[in-house]
Amino acid sequence: MKKREDSIVGFIGLGLMGGALAMGLRKQGPRKIWGYDIDPTVIKMAIDRKVIDEGAFDSEGLKKMLPQCDLLFICLSPKDALVFLTTYMEHFKTGAVITDITGVKEVIINNLGNRLRNDIDYIPGHPMAGSEKEGFGNADDSIFKNRNYILTPLPTNQPENIELIKEIVTDLGFNHITETTCEIHDEKIAFTSQLCHVIAAALVDCEDDLSITDFEGGSFGDLTRIAMINAAMWTELFMCNRKNLLNNIEKFESSLEEMKRMIEAEESAELIQRLTAVREKRIIMGEIREAKNLKKE
Repeated sequence: MKKREDSIVGFIGLGLMGGALAMGLRKQGPRKIWGYDIDPTVIKMAIDRKVIDEGAFDSEGLKKMLPQCDLLFICLSPKDALVFLTTYMEHFKTGAVITDITGVKEVIINNLGNRLRNDIDYIPGHPMAGSEKEGFGNADDSIFKNRNYILTPLPTNQPENIELIKEIVTDLGFNHITETTCEIHDEKIAFTSQLCHVIAAALVDCEDDLSITDFEGGSFGDLTRIAMINAAMWTELFMCNRKNLLNNIEKFESSLEEMKRMIEAEESAELIQRLTAVREKRIIMGEIREAKNLKKE
């Protein structure tokens, strides 16, 4: 793999995340940045703003772009990423490092099979950052500051290429990188991301008063901001990871049902004990995270 300053970097999909990543990579000084998006107006906007140097919006443009890219970020939904990888596999540059930002991993790896070329290095990744806003027009690389990044390396990945991705991610502003398997990634993300979005959506869905925010002091807004989601994208993520997500929904329902029972039975002492344990558990979670950050420094 070439050094960043000598590399041509490409981005497949210039939405909120793809656009933000391209903005962040621009600051790292690669030789050239390519961008692909199906919307020509997005490509024009990205070029005008000097986020990318050259762009493509159709198959012919991709076939010109891909053989030039030393490093490629696939910023698509899981199913679209899989289709892209299988459709354009033969056009990737020999020796290219390819990564993605998809929210689930097993559906891609399990379906790629032996179609992954052995002369490229595909390193799956997942930036734990985002916004309720959508599209390139709302892209801002500041969303990466002090966030987590997850890598799910494959056994065939070259160590120096994994280190390159880590260096790029760190320079983007992410302060904690976790390496794990695709299986564990999907299990954990079902809880920390997908379940949270389901809960936020259900909380908004169960209230009909559209002026309810007149009565909130911050908690409702904090809990429901992520309910303003891209419905098609998140439905795909839920369905691709439905077994893990359903397991976590059932665990949440069990905990909620137990607290409901305590309230119905007016078991104040038991509820105090339960909530105190929850508070202590959350404090420990925060302390573990802080300790990891201090160790890194």
